[in-house]
Amino acid sequence: MPQLESNLTQGNITKQLLKFSLPFLLSNFLQAMYNVADTLVVSWFAGPSTVSGVSNGGQVTMLVTNLAIGFTVGGTVLIGQYYGANKRQDLSRTIGTMLSVLGILSVVLTTLVIVFSDQILHLIQIPPESFSEAKAYMNICMLGSVFIFGYNAIAAILRGMGDSKNPLYFVLISGVINSALDLPFVGLFGWGAAGDAASTVIAQAISLIMAILYLRKKGFVFEFKKENFRIDPAKLKLLMKIGIPNSIQNVAVGLSFLLMMVLVNRFGVYASAAMGIVGKFNGFAILPAIAMSASVSSMAAQNLGAGNTNRARKTMHAGILVALPICLFFFLIAFFAPEWIIRIFTNHANVIEEGLKYIKFFSLDYIAVAFVFCINGLLMGAGLTTFTMINGLLSSVLLRVPIAYLFGIVLDWGLMGIGLAAPVASVGAGLVAFAYYKTGQWEKKRLV
Repeated sequence: MPQLESNLTQGNITKQLLKFSLPFLLSNFLQAMYNVADTLVVSWFAGPSTVSGVSNGGQVTMLVTNLAIGFTVGGTVLIGQYYGANKRQDLSRTIGTMLSVLGILSVVLTTLVIVFSDQILHLIQIPPESFSEAKAYMNICMLGSVFIFGYNAIAAILRGMGDSKNPLYFVLISGVINSALDLPFVGLFGWGAAGDAASTVIAQAISLIMAILYLRKKGFVFEFKKENFRIDPAKLKLLMKIGIPNSIQNVAVGLSFLLMMVLVNRFGVYASAAMGIVGKFNGFAILPAIAMSASVSSMAAQNLGAGNTNRARKTMHAGILVALPICLFFFLIAFFAPEWIIRIFTNHANVIEEGLKYIKFFSLDYIAVAFVFCINGLLMGAGLTTFTMINGLLSSVLLRVPIAYLFGIVLDWGLMGIGLAAPVASVGAGLVAFAYYKTGQWEKKRLV
């Protein structure tokens, strides 16, 4: 496996960005592939009600996971700036603090979700046919949240230090195990959503354990010993300053999709299943923008830590130029060949009909996010997570949800209107982010 660190403050910007982002893109691509494999197995062996249950339960668990991922993004930024400033001791203390906080957070959130699982599922108006499946999926995934949080933390730490390759290998291990368990758990044993969730948790647990063993063997900057898992108040303050706004933003995005699911659930189990299926393709389509955003953030953090503002700006420009053509490719497929995409997952006529209404108009969002995510990546690299939080809230909650309700329910456009809300909200948030970028305030920010 490759080295655990990489200096991103020197060399050709586009080449560095591609070299760093490709493993991250492949990592996310593999995760999306395994999610698709999950959905294929569930759809073909269990049917629309189980797909709806996994989709609804998955939205709840993703909402919780987004809280942790937002915190780890704060860790990526802080670690990147410490690494750029060559402050090794601060690196180790930051890692110990982040891992300790996430461990506590996983226990608290798991307890809350399991205790209130019935109330949560009733609140999102899940179709009755899918209730038991959604509950089983949600509770099992939450019991494994410590492994999911831990993996995301390790990946975020390594990316902050310029290593995007090792997280790729850890995802590959997790995905192979997940796929190997899915077919017998769901197809052979008939465990439905519970089997799908169990395979995911087991795979994440094995991947995390292997990652820790590998890092210990390689002499990682942080020693995985009991005495090092302590919370440093100064580091916690910085992590919270960066991470909490990003967590709020991530939770807001997850909440907006959950609210979208509530709106879609009004149209019945076929619409709910269709949205879940389209969501899997969407996981592929936005990968280039997500990879570029994370890569721009990591690279910009190191350059800003080293005082190289101009290089950070050029990194964002390069990110947009790389992400846009790929995002455009996914848009063209979704807009002009949507039925082909949905038929991969199901041949159920009602599910296909509902899916076609949703995917064509949602696909316009793939073009917008290429710009929005890269601008946000630069601002996050500068530590301006409060602004990105506010802009994320604007896009996901203040724009997307009301527009979806207006188009889908009030104007009675159904899933077509709910799908159209996403690109409209992204364009609005993108204009705000670009206006803030042009003020140049991000150039003055330093965390370390």
